[in-house]
Amino acid sequence: MTAPVTQAALKPDTQEIVVDTILPHAPSTVWKALTTAELISRWLKMPLAGFEPVKGNRFTYRTSPAGDWDGTIQCEVLDVQPNKRLAYSWKGGHAGNVGYGAPLDTIVTWTLAATEAGTRLRLVHSGFVSPRNDNALRVMGQGWKTVVTERIPAVADELKN
Repeated sequence: MTAPVTQAALKPDTQEIVVDTILPHAPSTVWKALTTAELISRWLKMPLAGFEPVKGNRFTYRTSPAGDWDGTIQCEVLDVQPNKRLAYSWKGGHAGNVGYGAPLDTIVTWTLAATEAGTRLRLVHSGFVSPRNDNALRVMGQGWKTVVTERIPAVADELKN
């Protein structure tokens, strides 16, 4: 089952962030790190409210406000396939902002696949509209790389013990 596509993701001028890594953990361990609210707040370093890995569940993240935007990221779980796939919408920003804090209507998709070495974890954050979201794409691209290759593995290491 594929996640619904937002209007932003349908436009030909959209970009995406893709980060792919192999973690030396079972998919169930990585899944726990991706779907436990307390752990998500730790690896994303943003307060999280209302998250449950249930299709249709709405939740929010909080980050630094910018201009007319209060820093709230509105999300809705779009797809849940335990130990395999989690997708949710990621919407924030304000029409009055240019650059960081500009309107964002995107989708975050996590895919897990068992490998001989553990789990292949792939993040695709899609739907960044150019040029409006170019700054967010750049900043979040670096952020997601750190999250996927450093922070989630550190949390998964703790779960293994």
